[in-house]
Amino acid sequence: MKSSNPHPATVGNLEPVCEAGPSDKYPEDSVHWGYEDLNPSDSSSSCMTTKELQQYWRAEKQRLRPIKLLFEIPLARTIDQTLTKYVVYQIVVIRSGSYDSQRVSVERRYSDFARFHHQLLQNFNEELEDVKLPRKFLTGNFNPDCILERRLALQDYLGQLYAIRCVRQCRQFLDFFTEPEQIRAYGLLRSGQFQMALELLHVVLDLQEKLAQWYNPVQLVPTQCALAVCHRDLDEQVIAFAMGQRALPAVRRYGIRRYRGPLLAMLVDLGYQLGRPVAQLQEELTQVKDAERGQVSFRSLKEVVVQEFI
Repeated sequence: MKSSNPHPATVGNLEPVCEAGPSDKYPEDSVHWGYEDLNPSDSSSSCMTTKELQQYWRAEKQRLRPIKLLFEIPLARTIDQTLTKYVVYQIVVIRSGSYDSQRVSVERRYSDFARFHHQLLQNFNEELEDVKLPRKFLTGNFNPDCILERRLALQDYLGQLYAIRCVRQCRQFLDFFTEPEQIRAYGLLRSGQFQMALELLHVVLDLQEKLAQWYNPVQLVPTQCALAVCHRDLDEQVIAFAMGQRALPAVRRYGIRRYRGPLLAMLVDLGYQLGRPVAQLQEELTQVKDAERGQVSFRSLKEVVVQEFI
């Protein structure tokens, strides 16, 4: 499990035209068109020569290339412990269509793939009729040629799964890439090992932004809030405030009540410390408190976060 960027991730250097929700549709099954179509009457092109206009359109065509995900399994390594021996495969998730600086990876065993495939078959048996999990070897599991064959087959398998819309949008698909790291990260957070938790959570967020944000930004909120808590407890208030602000729009839009009040309270507190304008946040927090008066006691964001993955 590796990440080239241990700090808060951004998805490329372009912003989506609109915030995608669970019901949003795209024109291609496995391609996400994230940017506005260019207007041919744009004033920026009205004074160009023919040559300049051709160069301009070529540049825009390159910039507006469709975005999709690619899966690579470039490496496999054998873990030889006292009582067990197994192979782990490094999975790299790459966003094509533009330069992807967030080359994050996780490691999974063949048994993880087998369990994942079994879960998918329970919900998508017909859709996966032509998608087969690479076969299990009875012997020679640690033979370099067998490992190479399986590595390439598993890479192709992930690509076939991603090509099926209902599969790539399901929770099991996202969990396969992120859940083991999330469980470990939240365990570290609960034990106060915030720096180690941060490293895992940033890997998780990078993957979630690639895999989930086009369909369901709600799935990013717990990770963003956990990162905000870790940064705050490490006295990195500026980063904590920025991460909390990233989580707030989805919390508002999708009415995530469990996180809304605690997140607003943290942002108001950090905003006062940093000298940021917080009047609107304070007003919103007061409305939330008034609406929840007499209900469940108001908890801190940290108290909410530590309840995840218990």
